[in-house]
Amino acid sequence: MLFSSSVALSIPSPPVSSFQLGPLTIHFYALCILAGIVAAAIMTNHRLTKRGAEPWVVIDICLLAVPLAIIGARIFHVVTHWGFYFEQGREWWNPFVRDAIWNVWDGGIAIFGALIGGAIGAWLGCKWTGIRFWTFADALAPGLLLAQAMGRFGNWFNQELYGLPTDLPWGLQIDYPNAAWPVGLPEGTLFHPTFLYEAIWNVLGVIFLLWADKRFTLQWGRLFALYLVWYSAGRIVWENIRIDPSEVFLGLRTNVWAAIIGVVVGLVIFFVQKRRHPGLEPSPYYPGREWTGGGDVQSQDTDAFVDVSAPPTSESTADSATSTVVSR
Repeated sequence: MLFSSSVALSIPSPPVSSFQLGPLTIHFYALCILAGIVAAAIMTNHRLTKRGAEPWVVIDICLLAVPLAIIGARIFHVVTHWGFYFEQGREWWNPFVRDAIWNVWDGGIAIFGALIGGAIGAWLGCKWTGIRFWTFADALAPGLLLAQAMGRFGNWFNQELYGLPTDLPWGLQIDYPNAAWPVGLPEGTLFHPTFLYEAIWNVLGVIFLLWADKRFTLQWGRLFALYLVWYSAGRIVWENIRIDPSEVFLGLRTNVWAAIIGVVVGLVIFFVQKRRHPGLEPSPYYPGREWTGGGDVQSQDTDAFVDVSAPPTSESTADSATSTVVSR
């Protein structure tokens, strides 16, 4: 058996990818995605409220951002795997057969499509709630990486998107036969656990972004720009060792091109916003849309608070050291 010496230390794949709850089939892939969304929402809410935003305004934004992110993710995946979904004889239109274009629960969503669709939804949600788009994007960035790390375990349950064969001790076991099993490889072959590589990279990215934000107070979209660079740089590496089918353009997989574009876009956003906005954001809200229902906001409780109130009058006491914004 190929790579048999590493089997004892290898990573097993889950024996099931779903379970029944009455008439419903619950897929672990979907649960991983949902858990990531919840974690990202909680972290983003914490970061936004520290800036002075209304608690849980993130939910209002998510009502638009999440559905559009899922739609964008699926469209991007289908377009970049055109040959798989639309090959002759495949019932791509039939939702009752596996791997139809509608069947997200079978796997097959792309983060770059999710970023495009989610950005559109977040922009609409920010217009609706009055939150600055870049404020929301910066607040979201660490939580988004955490969500992606959690979502990758859905690929583990589905036994998909693994990498090249390996004899490393942490090789991934894949059930044989498998629809994605490479032709010519014997049963017992171990594969690079690319889901785990990316999950670890993303968790390290969460730590890095939180540190960078605390150290440099990155606003006006610059923290989100660092997210794009960090995630996309890692994705270039992981994508090049994956062996799942993909459209190829000029010798590179389409997701490698998307990741390269992600790095470039992140760098452009970072340096353009740094030049356009050298100072801090005056408020998490657009002018005239400020939230006034939460009482006092104390500057010592808000790391990135910027006091834009009028200078103290002559009647103000000299020892008044705390900037306070009082709701009216």
